[in-house]
Amino acid sequence: MDLPRETEDNIAAVVGLGNPGKQYENTRHNAGFLVVDRLIRDSGVSLQERKFKASWGAGQIAGRKILFVKPLTFMNRSGDAVGEILRYFGLPVGGMLVVHDDLDLPPGRLRLVRGGGPGGHRGVSSIIAHLGTRDFARLKLGIGKPAVKEQVEAFVLQPPCVDEAAIFEDMIGRGAEAVRSVLAVGLSAAMNCVNRKESPAETGSDSGC
Repeated sequence: MDLPRETEDNIAAVVGLGNPGKQYENTRHNAGFLVVDRLIRDSGVSLQERKFKASWGAGQIAGRKILFVKPLTFMNRSGDAVGEILRYFGLPVGGMLVVHDDLDLPPGRLRLVRGGGPGGHRGVSSIIAHLGTRDFARLKLGIGKPAVKEQVEAFVLQPPCVDEAAIFEDMIGRGAEAVRSVLAVGLSAAMNCVNRKESPAETGSDSGC
């Protein structure tokens, strides 16, 4: 597959983070997987599980060839698969968008960023450790925090509670739309649009993005 060498505003690979296995399918921690699943479903892309420690495939979005990746190494070792795939296809770190859940954002909130620390997210930590840099784009999917800090691990490995299920499902759809925006108009323009729409003062408003 001939994938282009991308600039910072020209994403070529979308990586969703999560854990493999049916027991994790609809959990908060698998929000990144779910966004990629939505994108490939809507784009008719087929994923394969050979050559790499990941489920992966390529398809067309916004008229461009995009590589979709779901590491199958479990969350804490996401960097193993990501580093391997980027090296194989000769893709720069700046050509990757990582999609993952985020405890520090309220349920349903989205945030597009470039760089920054992992914020305690072990999948992002693993990618940073393997690539030796934080300079890649990320779409954060807000899942909120549990009432008791010690419950974090159990919290992320559970599905959203009943009163948050609709918010979570809506976020997955909006997350897929945010990725499409990045691919269509570039990271910088999409950040301005998505993050403005998601700001507390403007959530629910029609920004025209």
